[in-house]
Amino acid sequence: MELKHILESILFSAQQPLSLKELRDVLAGAAEHSEDTTVKGLKKTSFEAITAALEELAREHEQAARTYRLVCVAGSWQFVSQPEFAPWIKALVGHRSRPPRLSQPALETLSVIAYRQPCTRAEVEQVRGVAVDGVMQTLLERNLVEAVGRAEVIGRPVTYGTTRGFLEYFGIKSLEDLPAADELRRIVVQKPEALLTVDPGLATAPPEQLAMADAPPEGSITETASTEPAAETPAPAVEAETEPKPRNRLKRRKSEEPSEAPAEAQPAAPEPTPENS
Repeated sequence: MELKHILESILFSAQQPLSLKELRDVLAGAAEHSEDTTVKGLKKTSFEAITAALEELAREHEQAARTYRLVCVAGSWQFVSQPEFAPWIKALVGHRSRPPRLSQPALETLSVIAYRQPCTRAEVEQVRGVAVDGVMQTLLERNLVEAVGRAEVIGRPVTYGTTRGFLEYFGIKSLEDLPAADELRRIVVQKPEALLTVDPGLATAPPEQLAMADAPPEGSITETASTEPAAETPAPAVEAETEPKPRNRLKRRKSEEPSEAPAEAQPAAPEPTPENS
């Protein structure tokens, strides 16, 4: 009897995920209560042998394209159904209430802790640039982070790290499965489509599109006005009669002022001399 088939029967009958240690304890417990040499031979099965058997079993289920698969989440193995069969399974077992989604600040704080753990609250605030008291309380209450020790600095602040609930929440096997920096850079970010607008300061389209948007369409009022001759407007005769031109007004003002000879043009009175006196 192969080890992978024994593990398959254990996981199929289990009502919860089982870790490697729990699976080995089951094998050791069965050996203590059985006289079968095959069962006793599996009493001291190593973790490496159990892991290899489970991985081979998972590949077989994937190649067989069954309605369920074997996965490892947070270091524990379990059988789960394929996502495409979710509507019928929900109709059978009902909808389970799930915790609300994490907010953007909570996700950012959780990412800092996951990649830099163990880290203090001050280090998280230094990376994010804002206070994280409320966000940290939320993460602690939802069992996504926990206190893992104290930093060897003045004051010995508490250091935080992720929990097993963090791995279960994101459905990953261990922290080694977190995407690396180079993997994050390869993710294609879909940019939103540009909205064409000609409002000043709100243009989101390329300049050539805006130039086309500014051009008047064919048959518009602007083209009609440019092709037809402009109508002649009568001269404002009434305004010319009632309001004199600025030149005539200047002449009238000069004529009303009294004419005075400039002081420089008048001869000066002769000064008295001794002979005349």
